[in-house]
Amino acid sequence: MSVHHEVGGALPPHAETATLEGKNKVMGFWLFLGGECVLFGMLFASFIALRNQVPDGPTGQEIFQLSIVALSTFILLTSSLTSVFGTMALHRGNLKMLNFWMIITVLLGLGFLGLEIYEFVHYVHEGHVFSKSAFATSFYTLVGFHGAHVAFGILWISLLIISSFKKGLTVVTAPKYYVAGLYWHFIDVVWVFIFTVVYLLGKVGP
Repeated sequence: MSVHHEVGGALPPHAETATLEGKNKVMGFWLFLGGECVLFGMLFASFIALRNQVPDGPTGQEIFQLSIVALSTFILLTSSLTSVFGTMALHRGNLKMLNFWMIITVLLGLGFLGLEIYEFVHYVHEGHVFSKSAFATSFYTLVGFHGAHVAFGILWISLLIISSFKKGLTVVTAPKYYVAGLYWHFIDVVWVFIFTVVYLLGKVGP
């Protein structure tokens, strides 16, 4: 019988790996992230190779708005901090605070996606469409792929929060929260590289 735990001490220390199943989930997820690193590495390599292939379309130097991107970066990095607070609440066995911080994380993620959509719409109006140039195609593929990961993370965490009202916080559900937090940190780290390689270097120019 599962028990809803919301107070410190109700769960064993590091409940996410307290069982063999939990350890396997965490280990499997690290392997999954290794595969994701390879995928993003290929997209970064393609973008770097094609970033100057702009025969007749706008360049990143012409269209990138660093103020919007900087705000997006601040929002996403803040969401990484709130997910850390969520993990700390997980280790205390406090389901209420865990969900509170994860809800904040989801809201910040939605804010990031909203700004990214606004950014893409602006670029399209400037003639920077997907098929305009090799640069445009590689840009939308890389940044859009990351955005899809953010959207998936928002859905994943939201479903965990909803299911927790029925299942509570146990050694079975704790690993799910933990790996979701790892996933969120991963997409935050990837964004730091995107911000640097795509936007900062793009604004500087060739």
